[in-house]
Formats: sequence, structure tokens, C-alpha cells
Amino acid sequence: MAGGSVNHIGIATPSLDESGELWSKLGFSQSVDNISEDQGVKIRYLQGIGNTRIELLEPLSKETPVGRFIERRGPGVQQIAIDVEDIESMISDLIDIGVRMVSEEPVIGSDGHRIAFVHPSSAGGVLIELVESSK
Repeated sequence: MAGGSVNHIGIATPSLDESGELWSKLGFSQSVDNISEDQGVKIRYLQGIGNTRIELLEPLSKETPVGRFIERRGPGVQQIAIDVEDIESMISDLIDIGVRMVSEEPVIGSDGHRIAFVHPSSAGGVLIELVESSK
């Protein structure tokens, strides 16, 4: 089973435009903004060299997961996304070793891939997003 590949790093921000300016200066190209009503965020991917991607996340309201994250912790790294080949198998394997999942069923993420989240309590305080790679 493949693994060990970072799909992207998600950064919570109150403003995509303000944060995007810095990343543009650092050499990242910006994608078209996307809105995920399910997750309550406006999303902008930034592409670096090779497979390096940053995902900026602007909450649609303070009552969303990213809105609450910013209220509690301020802007910053909100999650690290890891590529997996078979998301159901990975979720099962993680649960078998005692890992707590935010949800045990995958959902469709903003870029069309199936995703699931590992609860930060099982990952040293880091929210890990599992992203099923295209088959």
C-alpha cells in the first residue's frame, strides 16, 4: 500500500486574498477558488514545484470547523493531507491500531477525491486528512 506522500498542507486563514499574496510572492501559483458548503469553507489551492501544494481555507462563518479553529487557535496550519490508495482499508487499519477517526466513512472532498479525517487526539494534536489517490 502506498503512503508517505503529502497531498497538501491546509492553512486556515480569515482571508484567502491576504494570505494568497504572500504565497504568490513565494512562487506558488493560485487556482480558482472553490466553495465547499459541506465543510463551510472557501478553498484556494496554491501549486508549488512538483507535487507541492498548499490549501488555503477561509471559513464561511465562525460556526464552521475552520471558523472555530481560527477562533480557538488563530490562523495557521489546520491539517496535513496524506495520499492513500484505498481509503476504506486505511481507515480500517488505523481503527485496528486504536486510532480515533473524525468519521469512519469517507466523503467527497473539494477536489473530487474521497477523504476522511484522523482525529487530532490520535495524531499528536494534528488533524490528518486522508486523500484517496485516483485509481
